[in-house]
Amino acid sequence: MLTYHASVAADGLPPALRLIADPVRWRLLRALAHGDQRVRELVTAVGEPQNLVSYHLRKLRDGGLVTARRSSFDGRDTYYSLDLAGCAGALAGAAGALHPGLVPGYGAGHEDGTGHGDGTGHGDGGGHLRRVLFVCTGNSGRSPMAAALLRHRAGTRVHAASAGTHPKPLHPAAAAVLRERYRIDIGGHRPTHVNTVAGQRFDYVISLCDKAREACPEFAGSPGRIHWSLPDPAAGAAGERAAYPGFERVAADLSTRIRFLLPALDAEPAG
Repeated sequence: MLTYHASVAADGLPPALRLIADPVRWRLLRALAHGDQRVRELVTAVGEPQNLVSYHLRKLRDGGLVTARRSSFDGRDTYYSLDLAGCAGALAGAAGALHPGLVPGYGAGHEDGTGHGDGTGHGDGGGHLRRVLFVCTGNSGRSPMAAALLRHRAGTRVHAASAGTHPKPLHPAAAAVLRERYRIDIGGHRPTHVNTVAGQRFDYVISLCDKAREACPEFAGSPGRIHWSLPDPAAGAAGERAAYPGFERVAADLSTRIRFLLPALDAEPAG
């Protein structure tokens, strides 16, 4: 499995989520999102006693989500404010602990498939070329589509290949969907048996159907194993036209999964 790295501990609930998970604190944050307020106003807004509101405000201040300042008109009053920058940073850290692709702004330099970085240090995965093998049963649809979509999005920083446990010719609907929907040409794809590439080094082997997952051989170097359970887009369809919608749905699913796979690959330590 992929090991995601983040600035907050991934094995426990991130501090920001622990803070906002409390219903009273969530209502206080929602109230402060509309503007700075005093304690008595927040008591009315959330319908809780003042001592409880003050307790939760102190927790939110300690967590960097709320700030407080004395009123410039009446120094006896204190106005509480939502710390927008603090909230953004804390929630981004929590999102990154779940999956690095959820960090806001990650994909800024990755949308055109050029492989260029986004100025945040994520651009080349630490200089290590990631090698990813996609495996399905026939190597006729799901796996060549996945490899082509990854190459298109990652550019030169990822080597993507595909193979099958029982190879057969490329399905014409797979080529048509990538050509018409994604402007990717896979017409030259030639099916490959997974046993012929099992001795090559890969960082990750991703199985795309349940049958292939069980039939995959052992690979040199013990690469990370990932499974994406995708339906056979050609099942029950007679001909390219009938199969097209199924391949279109699978391509969309693959495109989304690959978009989030890239930051996870970049977050892995080199080698």
